[in-house]
Amino acid sequence: MIYIVLNGGAILAATLAGLMLGLLYQAGADRRQVAAWRRAGTLVTAFVAQAWLCAILAGALILAPPKGSVWTMTIGSAVVIWLGFVVPSLCAAYRLRALAWRAALVDCGYWLAVMLAQAVVLRLIGLVPPPV
Repeated sequence: MIYIVLNGGAILAATLAGLMLGLLYQAGADRRQVAAWRRAGTLVTAFVAQAWLCAILAGALILAPPKGSVWTMTIGSAVVIWLGFVVPSLCAAYRLRALAWRAALVDCGYWLAVMLAQAVVLRLIGLVPPPV
């Protein structure tokens, strides 16, 4: 987990990019959702969750095999993590609470945008692999 410390700046920048997307996403939401984003606890929770997801993505990018181009691996890693963890988790959680499929799909789309934005920011800033 030393890679998280070594790449703290890149992870922080990518996390902030994801949070900015969240604020833009909520701009089109109803007033109740917008009010929830203004509460400090919601912002802290969103920050911690996005930072952790971004740290996992950074680890995946560091470990990604150089089989394709750098950008293919960058986008591919984000999509694989999104498809493998985010989509099933959201769909299961939404359906277990009897929420509409549409809501799950909209939020899955939002998280795909976050994962892609974070992957691009991480790649543009650059990542430092842990010492061997």
